[in-house]
Amino acid sequence: VQLQAFGGGLVQAGGSLRLSCAASGRRFSSRVMGWFRQAPGKEREYVAAIVFAGGGIIYGDSVKGRFTISRDNAKNTVSLQMNSLKPEDTAVYYCAVSSVLTTAPESYDYWGQGTQVTVSS
Repeated sequence: VQLQAFGGGLVQAGGSLRLSCAASGRRFSSRVMGWFRQAPGKEREYVAAIVFAGGGIIYGDSVKGRFTISRDNAKNTVSLQMNSLKPEDTAVYYCAVSSVLTTAPESYDYWGQGTQVTVSS
């Protein structure tokens, strides 16, 4: 199982970025894909997750109303549209796969390599 995250970059506060994560090596129809982020010196923080079959979603409190997670089952891909970005959104963003819809990082079995998002003020 391999996860490839891409789409990070540098953006000004108030701007938008779209991250994507492509999964390969296994069908994920019964899986959950989530996004986490980690800023320097801080613990890994839950961002959002979506169920591939059925589309159940949970957002982290800090991103509700600004970020939108979506899926493309045919492509085994999940995207994270990030709007109204703030400097505090600066972090390395990781995608991960779980068998349950949860905010707990320890429940995610596979992790991508991470992509840097930097929001300037």
